[in-house]
Amino acid sequence: MNWAESVEWLRTSPLLGITVTVGAYAIGRWLHRRTGSQLAQPVLVAIILVALFLWVFDVDYADYLIGGAYVGFWLGPATVALAIPLHREWGHVRRHAIPVGVGIVVGAFVSVVSAVLLVQWSGGDELIQRSMAPKAATTPVSIALAQTLHAQPALTAVVTIVAGITGAVAAPAVLRLARVRDEVARGLAIGAASHGLGTARALQESPREGAFAALSMGLSALATSLIVPWLVPLLLQ
Repeated sequence: MNWAESVEWLRTSPLLGITVTVGAYAIGRWLHRRTGSQLAQPVLVAIILVALFLWVFDVDYADYLIGGAYVGFWLGPATVALAIPLHREWGHVRRHAIPVGVGIVVGAFVSVVSAVLLVQWSGGDELIQRSMAPKAATTPVSIALAQTLHAQPALTAVVTIVAGITGAVAAPAVLRLARVRDEVARGLAIGAASHGLGTARALQESPREGAFAALSMGLSALATSLIVPWLVPLLLQ
């Protein structure tokens, strides 16, 4: 096998996506430990490095996904594993059941209303308004909701992912500036606004904060799924 054949084999091999993804995340972890900067979140660094790699070496996303999908498969088990810290904090969850429930519903409502109205006030058309509305849910749920709204699922996915990255990077600092020190409140806020990425960030802060972020992520997706189908058409009238 000559060099050209080797390169072509690597481009279409699962090894490419796996190696690039794991390598980019490893660099992100190293950079975060080395700098201690909140901007150097491993997931954010990995996304940027993978995007640069695909652009510089002109690798088609479909070719990368052959291997990247193997890594993505573990997102399911990782999400299920978030039940472990939640189980350990179950006593606190029961004590805060009513405030948590009210906060999740109000937060989902405000997220949908603010997203639609801000796009309206900015001059965005109805398609963008529909696409922005489900951003409080996790990416798979928000994409499904965008389809039911006849919106643009790709745009919804991008907005949801950007919200997750932004929250994971900025939420802890914003909450400190707002003097929100209660771990339950912090976890709920981060999980609702930043989904899986924010939950991973909250787990770095404390197990309790991470547990409530995981709870908030799941319940926010449920609340958004129930609110969006009837609230968005009312807002667009």
